[in-house]
Amino acid sequence: MNTEQAWFASWFDTNYYHILYKNRDESEASYFIKNLYKKLKLSNETILDLACGKGRHSVFLNSLGLKVLGVDLSENSISIASTSANNSLEFKVHDMRNMIENTYFDVVFNLFTSFGYFDNDDDNHAVLKSVYRMLNSKGKLVIDFMNASKVIQNLVLSETKTLEGIQFDIKRNYDGKFITKDILVLDQGKSFAYQEKVRAFFKEDFFDLLSTNGFIVDDVYGDFSLNNFSKETSDRLIIVASKK
Repeated sequence: MNTEQAWFASWFDTNYYHILYKNRDESEASYFIKNLYKKLKLSNETILDLACGKGRHSVFLNSLGLKVLGVDLSENSISIASTSANNSLEFKVHDMRNMIENTYFDVVFNLFTSFGYFDNDDDNHAVLKSVYRMLNSKGKLVIDFMNASKVIQNLVLSETKTLEGIQFDIKRNYDGKFITKDILVLDQGKSFAYQEKVRAFFKEDFFDLLSTNGFIVDDVYGDFSLNNFSKETSDRLIIVASKK
């Protein structure tokens, strides 16, 4: 995939993306991270926050005493995240399909549906292969993904939002493989078109992907409270996996 032509290379690096999603719940993110911290029995591990965005999860992880590296393809997001950097919290621009050479972690977090962006399955496998190579021998991977079954069942086909005087006309579609969100931005008489496109991976798909790339699934949860997963009712699909 040509990164320069990929939807995520342009959309995630715009100010419009940050405006549209500015109301993401910080308390909810903190609650989720604290629950994972307890469940995984973390103490002083090294953490990779893969596709970290503006770094909200990285900051919470670091506040619990963990050494964290947050990486994202978006230079804009990393620039914002880097304002929170310190001696044990670092941010870098990085493509998640590639390994960070000579750097290893105890836990890799991939949160807030930051997987399945690619048209080619080889790219999804490349992400997991790179994670596998960067994890220490007893390392773990945590994937927080949408519950695709519930999302598809309740898909809102169109809506309009006005934020900071900017109008966002949003249309959604599921084509049997990808959930697509077409976003038309109307700002001061000018219009801009963007797209989000995420592969609708289900629990069984993740099990196959992880097994193929050397992982064993330890646990599956359905929400940020880490309750059991239900295909019909859970808001999230949260998977904890270990290296075989």
